[in-house]
Order: sequence, then C-alpha cells, then structure tokens
Amino acid sequence: MHPAFQAILTIVIGVGGCIGYFYFSNLFLDKVLFPARGENAGRNINRANMIRPWLFLLPAMIALGLYLTYPVFATLKLSLFDKSGENFVGLGNYAQMMTEAKFWEAMRSNALWLVVVPALSTAFGLLAAQLTDRIWWGNIAKSLIFMPMAISFVGASVIWKLIYDTRPTGQAQIGLLNHIWMQFDGGWGSVLLLRVLPAVLLAGFAALMGWLAWLLIRALMADRAGGFWLRIGRLAGAAISALIGLVAVIWAFGAATANLPYGAPQQWLTIPFWNNFFLMAVLIWIQTGFAMVILSAALRGVPEDTIEAAILDGANAFQIFFKIKVPQIMGTIVVVWTTITIVVLKVFDIVRAMTNGQWGTQVLANYMYDKLFTASDWGVGSASAMVIMLLVTPILVWNVYNARKEMR
Repeated sequence: MHPAFQAILTIVIGVGGCIGYFYFSNLFLDKVLFPARGENAGRNINRANMIRPWLFLLPAMIALGLYLTYPVFATLKLSLFDKSGENFVGLGNYAQMMTEAKFWEAMRSNALWLVVVPALSTAFGLLAAQLTDRIWWGNIAKSLIFMPMAISFVGASVIWKLIYDTRPTGQAQIGLLNHIWMQFDGGWGSVLLLRVLPAVLLAGFAALMGWLAWLLIRALMADRAGGFWLRIGRLAGAAISALIGLVAVIWAFGAATANLPYGAPQQWLTIPFWNNFFLMAVLIWIQTGFAMVILSAALRGVPEDTIEAAILDGANAFQIFFKIKVPQIMGTIVVVWTTITIVVLKVFDIVRAMTNGQWGTQVLANYMYDKLFTASDWGVGSASAMVIMLLVTPILVWNVYNARKEMR
C-alpha cells in the first residue's frame, strides 16, 4: 500500500471512528439506556447527563490505562528481574546501575542540562517576547523564532551537526562554526573576542549571581518571622547562586588565560565538557520559541494601569520590566521553566543523533536505550527508566498543581 494512501486511510478511519463512537454512544444513551419518555423522562435525562461526560472520557481513559499505566507497572516489574526477565533479583539492577560509570556520567550531564537549558530558554524567550512586542515587524520575528518548534529533534540535530561539521586542515570548511573559527589568527581581534569578552561576560554573570545571593541572604535576615520552608528555600537559593557565581569566576579566569588553537579546525562535538553545551544549543534553539509564545501572552495580560502608574512615578523601562511586569507573570515563568525541565529530563533524540552518548555526553534516556536495545539488558534498562520517571513525576505533579491553583 502506498504510504500516502495509508496515511489518508488512517486519518479517515481515526476521525470517522471518533465521530461514529460519539454519535452512536449518545444514541444508545438517549434512546436505549435512558430514553427521555414516559413518567421517568426527567430522571432519565438527568442520569444521561451525569453519564455523558464519562462516556466522552472513556476512550481517553482506556488509552491512558493501556499506553501509560500498564507500561509503568510492567517496567517496574522488569526492573526487579534479571536481564532475561525470568529470575527475580529485587533491587540488584538498581545496585548494578549505581556502580556503572556511564550512569553517573548521564546523571552529571542531565544535571548540567537542567541548570543551563531551562534557564537560557526561558530567559531568551522572555527577552524575545518583550522585544518583539516593541517593534512593528514583531509578528514576523515571532514566527521566525517559533519556527524551530515545527522541526523534529532529529531534524534539528542534523541541521546543527552540519553547523558543527569539521573538514581536515587545508579543505574548505562547510561547517559554519569552523568557518568562523578559521578567521581568527591570534591577533588583537582574536584576543578581544575570544578571551576578553567571554571573561567579562562571565565575570558580570558571577557578579549577578553574587548580588542575587546577597538579596536572598538579606531577605532571610530581615524576615525572621517567615515560614520554615521559605527560609530554607531562601538559604538554598543563596547557596546555589553563590556556587554558580564561584563556577563563573573560575570559568572567567580560564577564558582569560586559555591557550586557544588558532588556525586548526575543531571537532566541536568531541571536546570534553564543552560538547555538552554545543548539544544544549540545539534544545535552547527549539524551546526558546515555546517560551516566547507563552510569555508573550502573559506580558500582554499585565494590566495597563500598573504600567501607567509606574510611568507616572518616574520608573524607567528596565524598572517597569523587572519590577512591574516580571513579578506579575512569575507564575507563568515558573510553568514555562518546569515544562522545559521535563523536556530536558527526557532528552534523547539530540544526543542520540549527534554523539550517541560518546565523549562524555551520555544522558539518562540514551543510557536507557543502550541498555534496552543495544545490550539487551532489560533489567538495568527498566531500572533506568524508573529513575527517569521518578525524576519527572514530582515536577509534573507540581506543575499541574500550580496550573490548577492559577485557574482557581
């Protein structure tokens, strides 16, 4: 059967099946089960209206039970048996997984992705949302920024793999990044752009993190009557900010003193540690459009009277943005952040297509795939799948809770 005809047939059967189910189920409910006639007509109408929502939800509940609930319990069961799935080993697979260097490499990589990708995607999305609303061609800019969301992760990986492509010395570099890199020869321009500028930016970021840590500590000392968890949160936030600031200072020093290999094409995806950032750039490129659309809608919902009052009080554009707009959309920012966090915890396609988890880029989902389908170790592979689920579930539940709270 031709693929195009098969796709059309699938759509016709799927849509027709849905329409047929809802039509005939309503017909059965209203004409056979609870007919609106006779002395019990009123009671039957009420009963039919009570059952009707569940009738509509039934296909979705069956699908969720079949494709979500059952696989979770089946995976949990497999994680307690050996690689053949026949002999019960209890928590042995989890213990074995904890002793493997590749598992901890995947945990470190995922932790790095969790710090960088949600933060930069949300920040760039918020910046794009604010700036595109201030220009006359903002809708065109939004369309261009959102366009990567229409590309699959594998397709985006192929595009960026071409950007990072490397050819031997002496050949024309078709990779955009290497083509730009080969223009630097070690002169003053190279020093300013590749040493001084990164060092200054990292030092500025470190100062920002230090300022944030100071604000949290000052708030902690000033509000001694605050709740226990609020105080713990502020203390943890200050510690994390200070730690990130310290790391940024170390990176700034490294950027200023680095001995860069000018004139030689680089295998960007094989450079330890930094290759993780080259992979993250792909997901940031994709998710920035998502963050921009959601945050743009939130910014448009900020009441105009609060902005006008701030202008009358003499606030400048930066004060209006950071002290008026951002606090009012903080709930939306958190939702965007956590949604991207869930995507990051499950990231697989980009790593699989670009590095296959080599050169220190392994992530949990790719580790799980290697165990399940390369090593055929269903026990450890299922255990790693349960680890991913345990990491995702609390964030997902918290996200749903906050969404419902905002709706109320």
